[in-house]
Amino acid sequence: MKQVILVRQDLKMDKGKMASQCAHASVEAVLSSSKEKVQAWKEGGMKKVIVKVKDEKELLQYQQLAKKEKLVARLITDAGKTFFKEATKTCLGIGPDEDSKIDKVTKHLKLV
Repeated sequence: MKQVILVRQDLKMDKGKMASQCAHASVEAVLSSSKEKVQAWKEGGMKKVIVKVKDEKELLQYQQLAKKEKLVARLITDAGKTFFKEATKTCLGIGPDEDSKIDKVTKHLKLV
């Protein structure tokens, strides 16, 4: 069991902003997942993998692919009050779910 978080690279977020956006994606995806999947994920060490996508278009493409595979996929939109000047889609949290299911969607993406 694992969770994968996709982060847009075109936004050039500083490390702190990226970390907070990834945390939002992780929490939102977990809160949307079944208790059974979350429990299995917790028992397996709560594995998280952070990967990069080029831009918003690619982020939204992966959201659709994840949904097509019936995976939990939560898109994070920053409110635009600090780092960004307007609301901005930053990250996508997928899972937790079985590695093989998530890998069907994200296995070729590179780590941040």
